[in-house]
Amino acid sequence: MDRFLAMEAFVRVVERGGFTAAAQDLRISRAMVSRHVQELEAHLGARLLQRTTRKVSVTEAGQVYYDRSAHLLSELAAAEGEVGEMHARPRGNLKVNGPMVFGALHLAPVVADYMRAFPEVNVELTLNDRIVDLVDEGYDVAVRIGRLEDSSMIARRLAPCRFVVVAAPDYLARRGVPRVPADLANHDCIRYMYSEGGEIWHFQGPDGPASVRVHGQLRTNNGEAMRIAALRGGAIAALPSFIVSQELASGALVPILRDYGVPEMAVHAVYPPGRNPSAKLRSFIDFLVPRFGEHPSWDAWMAHTP
Repeated sequence: MDRFLAMEAFVRVVERGGFTAAAQDLRISRAMVSRHVQELEAHLGARLLQRTTRKVSVTEAGQVYYDRSAHLLSELAAAEGEVGEMHARPRGNLKVNGPMVFGALHLAPVVADYMRAFPEVNVELTLNDRIVDLVDEGYDVAVRIGRLEDSSMIARRLAPCRFVVVAAPDYLARRGVPRVPADLANHDCIRYMYSEGGEIWHFQGPDGPASVRVHGQLRTNNGEAMRIAALRGGAIAALPSFIVSQELASGALVPILRDYGVPEMAVHAVYPPGRNPSAKLRSFIDFLVPRFGEHPSWDAWMAHTP
């Protein structure tokens, strides 16, 4: 048994949803694909696929094997691609997805600079706050913020995403400055609809973790709306620093509860596993990394704020 071919056949069956489509991709017969998978199951001593007359589904063992195999094949394809296309020019159409506010503030300027550096690449940039299906919707790459749920995607870390609890100076003058997280229970707080914690904000402080249930008049699904409401003195908000960096630098918004860290997330570039990542995709991700990094420009305010 050729374990590489068997692994490749199994992964392609899972990704394409059947033996016929996998055979077309691999340019071998359907029977040969079936044989490779059967030999792999016999070698592993486990059933990887459930076959019916209508569809093929992955077993629990098959899902574990697929996750590891897809990653290995992608790494191998990446190594081959880097050697085989080392001198290839990035060109063609690149379809990029990103979150709304981060995309407008930080991703769009980098895309513009990338297109100047690589004039043969045409970029289609789509911004929204839903998690798109990269494969089904035909995206080459997405910039995502937060915890990555889809383990089959290849991810590259671009930057940290730090959250800051902020308020306008006039709000704090009227309502007082919270000193500990529990004080937020007596304040108006803007709640983000897509937050995992909902109305419970979590902190890590000098004495360990702390949580508080917050309330307020405004609940929204948009970080820009939260920024504007906080600026107008309406309430306290917990926002990514990339949204409020200018306001923090100017003093229009004030960071509070600095001794209590909000759980940090990260900005990643994610893309589907493939046999050979294109020169345009590799060049785009390589262009993003130094523009953001572990000390991104939007956190410069931290060095000047006590």
